[in-house]
Amino acid sequence: MRLTPDDYDRLDGLLAGHDAFLAARYPGERPGRQPVHTVYVPADRIGGFRAYGEEALAAMDARPWPFGHEQRVRDKLAREPIEDLRIDLEDGYGVRDDAEEDRAVRAAAATLAEGPRPPFAGLRIKSLERATRRRALRTLDLFLSAYQDPFLITLPKVSGADQVTAMVTLCERLESGYGLAAGTLRFEIQVELPAAVLGADGAATPARLITAAQGRCAGLHYGTYDYSAAAGIAAAYQSMEHPVADYAKAVMQAAAAQTGVRLSDGSTNVLPVGDDEQVAGAWRLHHRLVRRSLERGFYQGWDLHPAQLPTRYAATYGFFTDGCPAALTRLRAYLDRSSGGVLDEPATARALAGFLLRGLDCGALDAADLAGAGFPRDTLVSLTL
Repeated sequence: MRLTPDDYDRLDGLLAGHDAFLAARYPGERPGRQPVHTVYVPADRIGGFRAYGEEALAAMDARPWPFGHEQRVRDKLAREPIEDLRIDLEDGYGVRDDAEEDRAVRAAAATLAEGPRPPFAGLRIKSLERATRRRALRTLDLFLSAYQDPFLITLPKVSGADQVTAMVTLCERLESGYGLAAGTLRFEIQVELPAAVLGADGAATPARLITAAQGRCAGLHYGTYDYSAAAGIAAAYQSMEHPVADYAKAVMQAAAAQTGVRLSDGSTNVLPVGDDEQVAGAWRLHHRLVRRSLERGFYQGWDLHPAQLPTRYAATYGFFTDGCPAALTRLRAYLDRSSGGVLDEPATARALAGFLLRGLDCGALDAADLAGAGFPRDTLVSLTL
């Protein structure tokens, strides 16, 4: 052997900077629960979110249920119909005069503060483009003056890293002004424009957006219809499964991998309303699209209507219950160091444990059942580390 202790130390020194970069930029998957969806409700109708569970159950009662997991879906809708609520002051709300938007912001903050509210909540402001920038700042400032419990800010129509840098500056100023701890305010970035995927210089923009956020970016959310329209896709073909959507989401996925930044797919605008045939068709579409997103590693999506909640949960529960037996078998084989026909690596074991934890968090899987199979929650959590 020819290497000396000095050689080891020299290599450590040469790579110290890169080691620090990896630890800061790629800390791994963020621990804790990720909601399976975000439900957008216009600010002036935010009080209606408390009826979403009843309305979703009524939609199920009105016609035959064509999917599985009916009782589990019903239990979820009765207990926790919305996992993540977003007060919408952008496209879903529209452009109003300042006095009217101010009233809507105050009322929405009061509604959220009085409770009960979903496990996760937030506010979508208008974009930081010139035309809506000052209104976005005023809305966020006004909301914070009335509501300071934990919430996420959704930043729409981001087209470049400068807007994210400006958002960081805004968050720092608001934290200082309201006496909040540094880093309290975090935001999701909506990828709704081709420039947010591929920059003018040919670089992949999502990676630059995450870097510019300086640790404040909680997620990248794909905006189906704004993105498709901006890419020139005819309205009849705009969809979560169009090739331009898959390309954009693949770039987002690569940029966010191991950064702790979570991903969310968009929505379908085909709503389950109308006669039984129309509702059944919309349900089939939504169920298929939710399952498709899950299979592609997008564990969250947008829902826009109460009657989309049944198919959100039916598709999600089917995904996790279908995959549970194989995940348990492969994890047991991994721990026992036997192949069982599939030789899994530590990274795959972490993914298998994470899969089961997601199923537990959303109610698809039963904690007692997994514990009986030898995988209580604390064991699964330890396997993800």
